[in-house]
Amino acid sequence: MVAALMVVSGAVVQAEERLPNIILIFIDDQGYQDLGCYGSPIVKTPNLDRMAREGTRFTDFYALAPICSASRAALLTGCYPARVGITGVLFPRHRVGLNPDEWSIARLLKTRDYATACIGKWHLGHHSKFLPTNHGFDQFYGLPYSNDMDPVKGMGKGRDLAWRERDVTPWNVPLMRDTVIVERPAQQGTLTKRYTEEAVQFVESNAEKPFFLYLPHTMPHIPLFVSDEFYDPDPMNAYAATIAEIDWSVGKVLEAVERLGLDEETLVVYTSDNGPWLSMKHHGGSALPLRDGKFSTYEGGMRVPCIMRWPGRIPAGRVAREIGASIDLLPTFAHLAGIELPTDRVIDGVNIASWIQGQSSSPREELFYYKGEKVQAVRKGPWKLNLARVQKRRNRPDIATPASLHYLPDDISEAKNVIEENSAVAEQLSMAASLFDQSLRDQSRLVGSLEPWSDE
Repeated sequence: MVAALMVVSGAVVQAEERLPNIILIFIDDQGYQDLGCYGSPIVKTPNLDRMAREGTRFTDFYALAPICSASRAALLTGCYPARVGITGVLFPRHRVGLNPDEWSIARLLKTRDYATACIGKWHLGHHSKFLPTNHGFDQFYGLPYSNDMDPVKGMGKGRDLAWRERDVTPWNVPLMRDTVIVERPAQQGTLTKRYTEEAVQFVESNAEKPFFLYLPHTMPHIPLFVSDEFYDPDPMNAYAATIAEIDWSVGKVLEAVERLGLDEETLVVYTSDNGPWLSMKHHGGSALPLRDGKFSTYEGGMRVPCIMRWPGRIPAGRVAREIGASIDLLPTFAHLAGIELPTDRVIDGVNIASWIQGQSSSPREELFYYKGEKVQAVRKGPWKLNLARVQKRRNRPDIATPASLHYLPDDISEAKNVIEENSAVAEQLSMAASLFDQSLRDQSRLVGSLEPWSDE
């Protein structure tokens, strides 16, 4: 848009260009390979493949934790999970959550009068103090935590049986609107469809002003559910069917953006919270050719698919092969909206706006891989060092894992340890991890606590 020049009371004022709309689609437990454009031999994703053709596909994009809550805390605050005190998975028994004093993406964008909505899985504290409406979101519709929580006693059953017997709901998880439970147990078979309808309605209702839509889908976290249109009774096809419905959802959101004439004003980002839950077998995805999956700081646990589309601003058909991370989205969105970052705290993310628009290389040079409160690996440029560690196991022998160094361009599967012939590189990366970890601990912030609040 070419801004018009206007003379007002003798002063020259340039009309402000409309701020961009931002749609952030966040998937639960989707593996690196689980899209057609990332090489899946079984998952069909025509809408996401189209999104990649019309935008940029990122090959080295990372979540900041291999588990749900910690990854979401990082995404929304632009900080390593340990920085903001959420390093594990939150359960209904927990009385903590994301501290309302944190600057979330939504809270920042509200300073520029964005309309904001969270539609989907939250998982950063289910008490009212920690819900999206206390973190800058105008509205919330979705589950407060994972869909396998609140199991009903005596109704446990195998994953295949749960897929086949769709009318039985052995999970008492609530569906919420803002701070009120509107359905319990949530009817999970229609969640993806209802999230999509809510998302399209939000876009339509806010077409005349800048908006931020955060769409964190519940699926494909187990238990897997789809609507009737996508159901296949064979449990071996459950995962592919679940991703197919998510792909349909993306298509519906893009269709709404296009129909409303908002294409060139809307940045759409699609990525995942961590790698696939491999132990779920055919109910989980694939991270190939990466090593391992969810719960792991090997590449398969934290390197995730990422596609960004913004016609006229993000190059079409491009494949970006440098490092980017979910924590970089907050400072990037803030930059695009003309917002200065808070100066009273550390923000770990970096502004990657010029990189995603094809104008420069990525400013992110290194990345630290945390599991819980411990740094387990570090990447700098093409090199990755997996640090030596001992895994404590209950009632079983501990597992000692020696340090390993990998040159990722030639060893994406982390199969060849080249630490002996590159000891100086390993030492440099080890020192960088140690120094960063100490600085993080020195400048960490408190997790949100329910006390002294009460919650009805």
